[in-house]
Amino acid sequence: MPQNYQTSFTYSDFWTTDEKILNTGKHTSVSKETGETAHVERWNNTLRQRIGRFVRKTLSFSKYKSHHHWFTHYFVVNYNMLFKT
Repeated sequence: MPQNYQTSFTYSDFWTTDEKILNTGKHTSVSKETGETAHVERWNNTLRQRIGRFVRKTLSFSKYKSHHHWFTHYFVVNYNMLFKT
C-alpha cells in the first residue's frame, strides 16, 4: 500500500477485507448513508463508464499492468485538464 494512503484518513463500507488491509489506525468503516464513500464510488463509476478496459468482456482489455497504469494516468491527466480554470 502506498505511504500516502497509510498516513491519511480512509473510509470504507463494512467489508472485512478493507478492515484487514487498511488497519492504519486512521480507517473508519461507515455505512453508505453517511456519504463518506460517495466520492470514490462516483470516481470508480466514471472510470468504468469512460474507460472500456476496466469493464469485463471487452476487446480493449490488456494483460499488461503497465498498459492499464499508463492509460489510467493519461485519462486522469486529460480529465483534470477539462476542469482546470
